[in-house]
Amino acid sequence: MTSTSAVALNLDGYTDLPLGKIATIVTYLKMRKPPDRSPIQQPQAWTLQRIDHDRPRYRSLFRAVGEPWLWFSRAMMPDDQLAAILDDPKVEAYALHDGTGDVGLLELDFRPDDEVELAFLGLVPGFIGKGAGRFLMNEAIRRAFTRPAQRFFVHTCTLDSPGALTFYMRSGFTPYRRAIEVADDPRLHGFLPREAAPHIPLLVPQT
Repeated sequence: MTSTSAVALNLDGYTDLPLGKIATIVTYLKMRKPPDRSPIQQPQAWTLQRIDHDRPRYRSLFRAVGEPWLWFSRAMMPDDQLAAILDDPKVEAYALHDGTGDVGLLELDFRPDDEVELAFLGLVPGFIGKGAGRFLMNEAIRRAFTRPAQRFFVHTCTLDSPGALTFYMRSGFTPYRRAIEVADDPRLHGFLPREAAPHIPLLVPQT
């Protein structure tokens, strides 16, 4: 990974990042109880299929959903660490299957005491705007509150789809915290292809 010295963060202006680094604003959101919502009519072919123990399928779907937005956490995660998460009985990972292939990812983490994290929710390119995101969110909320949970929480960032934050808020989540995340650009280390997320310029360190 890139080796850099510490950079002081300017909270009242700009902070230059070393080449090879990316930065994003993270917004954390929470929900205390499920909102009153009518169920949507889902196409008969749509099914949610558990993929916790199918590591190749999980990685393939995570990449298909997340690569356009530079999702790098699981893309960079070694197999043993990923297995430790997905093999935990308190973690549930689902593929939304439309009858021909996997088109969406939903992952819920019940490991925190009295809380549930919406770890991942996303759709493959070309499937946004067809009601699948609302279907997955409704399922996420329903499943989260089938157990005694004091809080259902999620975070999103400015690398994600521009509509993600408002989608979460419309779904009943309330923002409560903001943070800055700085990381190595995963495209420079081969975890994602260099053409991934073209809306985020790839700045290559000079040699």
